[in-house]
Amino acid sequence: MDNNGPGSSGYKGGFGSLLGGASPEYSHSELAGVPLTGMSPLSPYLNVDPRYLVQDTEEFILPTGASKTRGRFELAFFTIGGCCITGAAFGAVNGLRMGLKETRDMTWAKPRNVQILNMVTRQGASWANTLGSLALLYSTFGVVIEKARGAEDDINTVAAGTLTGMLYKSTGGLRGVARGGLVGLALSGAYAVYNNWDHLTGGSANHF
Repeated sequence: MDNNGPGSSGYKGGFGSLLGGASPEYSHSELAGVPLTGMSPLSPYLNVDPRYLVQDTEEFILPTGASKTRGRFELAFFTIGGCCITGAAFGAVNGLRMGLKETRDMTWAKPRNVQILNMVTRQGASWANTLGSLALLYSTFGVVIEKARGAEDDINTVAAGTLTGMLYKSTGGLRGVARGGLVGLALSGAYAVYNNWDHLTGGSANHF
């Protein structure tokens, strides 16, 4: 059978021949000259520049005018929950330490185990309540100050921390209010400095 006859002159039969067309058969030498998509700025198959297919920006769908960063109201839930969990963990460790210290003269029996367990749960709940309340006050003040000023910056952080300390220690009189405000101011100021440390060091390096 002659492979160079009319039925095999560069085309393969198949579904294409049944539909009235034929698919071309290319040799390796012919395909060797076709440039690859990644090595050529223009794909010969898609007729699309591959550089337009590269995503250099974040692929997030945001409402019109929405910020790419979460505001204080969105972060409030994470802050309160994180503080509660952290307080419960530290309180449980502290309760275990106190329970072992108070029951060191007792033998390992059910009364000692129950007393240690009660100390762990009591201290865990107390610390979780304390840190959770502080986080709630701080988040509330932060959201209110942000809405009142119409801006989000470190001033809101420092003001919210100061007011939180003042309100939390308001039962101790003026001295307690002043002490709580100073503690809140120091903690929130330290957090603001830590949050902008790269900017501050970069600015000082460029200055000198």
